[in-house]
Amino acid sequence: MNKLLMLLLAVIMSCTNASSQKSKDMQAKGEILASETQGGADQAGFKIIKDQTELKNSIIENFSKSGMEPVMEIPVFQKDKKVVLYNLGTFNSGDHKVNEIKSISVKDNVLYVEIPEYESGGMAIQVMSNPWFIFSVPSNYQFTSVELKYSK
Repeated sequence: MNKLLMLLLAVIMSCTNASSQKSKDMQAKGEILASETQGGADQAGFKIIKDQTELKNSIIENFSKSGMEPVMEIPVFQKDKKVVLYNLGTFNSGDHKVNEIKSISVKDNVLYVEIPEYESGGMAIQVMSNPWFIFSVPSNYQFTSVELKYSK
């Protein structure tokens, strides 16, 4: 019985260690909290979100600009990270929704966010879109501007 209990305890401990290592790895990367193709501002730019209320209001406001109610559950504000709302600006065709952040880095007070390059599938219906996304970065990152880097 003691051996079974020890084995169970060892399995539980190995699971908790694996999840904490994964958590540390996630802190070094940017994490997308929300991303949509409509509702963003006409001009590219960013805003740092300070708390849960501002996060909720930003998501609701961006959805309402496109005439919709939020189609997602409002994520929990991450107090140990900086949360950033980024508007990509206006595009005249295609789906420019950001689905992945490949890497993030800061150099000379600029936060560089590397995302996959948008690839058009050929002819597209000409629809104006204003994509936006909300993401988090480590709280120790100090920056005054954000720049997207596109990569394949």
